[in-house]
Amino acid sequence: MERAERAGMDVESLGGGRDEEAVMRFVERCALTLTEAGIPRMPARVFVVLLVSDDGRRTAAELAEMLKVSPAAVSNAVRYLQQVRLAVREREPGERRDHYRLYNDTWYEAVTQRDEMLRRWQEDMRGGIEAVGADTPAGRRLEETRRFYAFLLDEMPRLMERWRKVRSESATDEGV
Repeated sequence: MERAERAGMDVESLGGGRDEEAVMRFVERCALTLTEAGIPRMPARVFVVLLVSDDGRRTAAELAEMLKVSPAAVSNAVRYLQQVRLAVREREPGERRDHYRLYNDTWYEAVTQRDEMLRRWQEDMRGGIEAVGADTPAGRRLEETRRFYAFLLDEMPRLMERWRKVRSESATDEGV
């Protein structure tokens, strides 16, 4: 709580009864997992801090204070998160500070953006198959990879539709 108060955050918006030390341990642990999946360390840390904040938003100063890093490190991290569309910058009318927040459908957005990447990878595999020859061991590996990407592209719309249904049912159950 003390850290939140020093960062100028509304302690009530943090949940009041939360164990902030446990939250920060979670932030570091989850960020490490995201780093292992390919997200740079500082953007992963910033992303998880936004994820665990009740309102899903923080200023750069709040993020720097919570993570005990420089404002420059936060600036680079949020720039990365904006580029990959995991976070957005916004400013309330009359305020001087930017706030960074997660998109409401963060995971949905992240997955649907992968479609274009999967299409490009699939095309790259075709080019590789042509280059090495389809009947070579490398060509067969590339074809299997291309087929896997095609499978994901084919299945993703159905999977996302199922997710929308589950999410809708969950929101209905919760009275949202």
